[in-house]
Amino acid sequence: MADNTSKPARPTNRTPPKSPADPAREKLAKRLSCDSNSSLEGAFGRELSALEEAFKKFAIHGDTRATGKEMHGKNWSKLCKDCHVIDGKNVTLTDVDIVFSKIKGKSRTITFDQFKEALQELSKKRFKDKSNEEAVQEMHKLVEGKAPVISGVTKAVASPTVSRLTDTARFTGSHKERFDPTGKGKGKAGREDLVDTSGYVSGYKHAGTYSQKVQGSK
Repeated sequence: MADNTSKPARPTNRTPPKSPADPAREKLAKRLSCDSNSSLEGAFGRELSALEEAFKKFAIHGDTRATGKEMHGKNWSKLCKDCHVIDGKNVTLTDVDIVFSKIKGKSRTITFDQFKEALQELSKKRFKDKSNEEAVQEMHKLVEGKAPVISGVTKAVASPTVSRLTDTARFTGSHKERFDPTGKGKGKAGREDLVDTSGYVSGYKHAGTYSQKVQGSK
């Protein structure tokens, strides 16, 4: 005898199948989320110290490709000059170069940690009358919060030769005709021969007075 007991129907799966692009989208979204979280942690997790901030400012000075994580020897020397680490007596430019070569090793740059080691080396010479700890603190004070000094524009120096060549009172010939007695240029009138249609002879001192004389005689 046949079993008339009916089997329960399976629930219909109404969830649409994932498209082939879904895994890629999920992976991209996950990556963006991780990058966003890491950037936020970097922005708010740790604030730069005044010393590290100064290091970064000098590290990127004059180099658009620099990241601020490493410093070249040229910028190291500039930092020591601008921050008065070099005093010309206890610490000289030669001392600065020697310490940089010693700290960097085979690399061409130094990191922030190596930068602090270099300052510590120089502090022993810069502040001889202080303890090692005090000397390092004083050295850090010289650098903290500082930024590269931008050299000003070179001022033009008055030259007797240039003054003589630009003095319109000494011009002769056609060059003299291009300027009025005050030294102001005449413009087109000084460059071209304009026809005088006034009826007076060129150079006549009483030009323009004829009509006044005629009216006065009447």
